[in-house]
Amino acid sequence: MKKVIFLSWALMMILSSFSGNAQTAKMEAQSATAPKVEAYYFHNKVRCETCLSVEAETKADLENLYGKQVSFKALNLEEDANKAIVEKLQVSGQTLLIVKGDQKINLTNEGFLYARTNPKKFKSIIKAKVDKLLEL
Repeated sequence: MKKVIFLSWALMMILSSFSGNAQTAKMEAQSATAPKVEAYYFHNKVRCETCLSVEAETKADLENLYGKQVSFKALNLEEDANKAIVEKLQVSGQTLLIVKGDQKINLTNEGFLYARTNPKKFKSIIKAKVDKLLEL
């Protein structure tokens, strides 16, 4: 009798681990196919204090609000290694973009207006715009 109970218990444990693995694999597959939210700050080689503030505030705000859920990249427009992404996103000058798939939100004006003078307002704008993209 003890053997039957033990075998039944072992069978249940084995079957439950298969269903858990299947659910985990399904969730990983869904997250891999879902477009990721990415932030790009395109800048020139020579930068002013405001340019540096836009980068620093954006990076800090995204990390504080979203952790690794939203990636951030600062890219020099003048470097050849960045030409492909510059052309893909159709950037022609200093630009702050939040991108998910084919959706692009340009926050350049807001960044230059508020990153130095009103960082709390800038953070609230970033949050509002990124939250909308995360809902899609």
